[in-house]
Amino acid sequence: MYNIIMYVIQLCIAIGSLFSEKLRKMWRGEQETIRTLREKVEPDAQYVWFHAASLGEFEQGRPLIEQIRKDYPQYKILLTFFSPSGYEVRKDYEGADIITYLPIDTVGNARRFLRAVRPVMAFFIKYEFWYNYLHILQHRGIPSYSVSSIFRPNQIFFKWYGHGYGRVLRCFSRFFVQNEESKNLLNKIGITDALVVGDTRFDRVLQIKKASKKLPLVEKFVNIDATDRKKVFVAGSSWQPDEEIFVKYFNEHKDWKLIIAPHVIGEDHLKSIFSLLKDKRVVRYTQATEENVKEADVLIIDCFGLLSSIYHYGDIAYVGGGFGVGIHNVLEAAVWDIPVLFGPNNKNFAEAQGLLRVGGGFEVSDFESFSKLMTRFTVDTEYRNVCGSLAATYVENLAGATNKVLSNIEL
Repeated sequence: MYNIIMYVIQLCIAIGSLFSEKLRKMWRGEQETIRTLREKVEPDAQYVWFHAASLGEFEQGRPLIEQIRKDYPQYKILLTFFSPSGYEVRKDYEGADIITYLPIDTVGNARRFLRAVRPVMAFFIKYEFWYNYLHILQHRGIPSYSVSSIFRPNQIFFKWYGHGYGRVLRCFSRFFVQNEESKNLLNKIGITDALVVGDTRFDRVLQIKKASKKLPLVEKFVNIDATDRKKVFVAGSSWQPDEEIFVKYFNEHKDWKLIIAPHVIGEDHLKSIFSLLKDKRVVRYTQATEENVKEADVLIIDCFGLLSSIYHYGDIAYVGGGFGVGIHNVLEAAVWDIPVLFGPNNKNFAEAQGLLRVGGGFEVSDFESFSKLMTRFTVDTEYRNVCGSLAATYVENLAGATNKVLSNIEL
């Protein structure tokens, strides 16, 4: 049944590529993968293969990739993506020797791919369980590791009807899971080689903090050297339901400056943000100058790649997505010693739950709850600072997963 589903998915991508630019990129990328590997793979080299579905999973695996590259230069790195949102953004990443799409998990594709590469080991990040690739790796005696994986009782592996597909989990040489619940669930189905190491994202955000950029235009906007500067609220990866809440608040309160880095940077979305803002001097980052940005009340980040550094300039952060499919990366904000606010769809996000638990994160359900929080943060500076410190300490205390993984594999 699984193989039939894979062939159906492959057919759907092929047909969908006629109508969707994203699917077209995926289809073309998959078709070119084997040719790319035949051209670029060095016959005598030893390849360590990392697979990430998309950009978020890549960021989780990145500390491990870079540590292996640094400490074990005898290996070359192969990095594969399933989604264009990962491949198109990181296809020029200098930390890997070869970067390609991973073709759909049919038996034929898996055989051709592994025949072209012959990796010495493989790492699958978080939720990646490719049945045919993993069975062939196991058959060939190639160690395969699941990194930063997390399991929940409602997943198919733990249902009576999922036992067949659940056999894919037995192909892994070892699991490096995020929490005890995941380890216990694996133990219940007879998988005992699982270590709780935490989430490599904590290592990654500390790397990002260390390598953060100075942004002169943002520094002009926040008036960084002034002792009487206004406080700064940074809204990252925001969607319209998020914006309708926090923009309403700042329309009514003039003692804050506002930085908005929307998740979707399209003209229609940017226009909707402008329409929400009332009596505000607004500047887009790509149109900012040293003169106009100093006088602005709102700075809209209309380009990618800056958000993780921009959080540094905030007194409070809001991370969007919690009124939709789920919140985005709260750790990138928390690492900067500031309280982190987010919407109600956060229950399946361990890092958000952790921030709530320690007092560094706060759930916002509507305008009233947001307004109440902001009022307290505005009048009680000490409380705001304590909450920010709790957020940063939470990140620092849970770092170290990368070293735990490396100390439990043979390289």
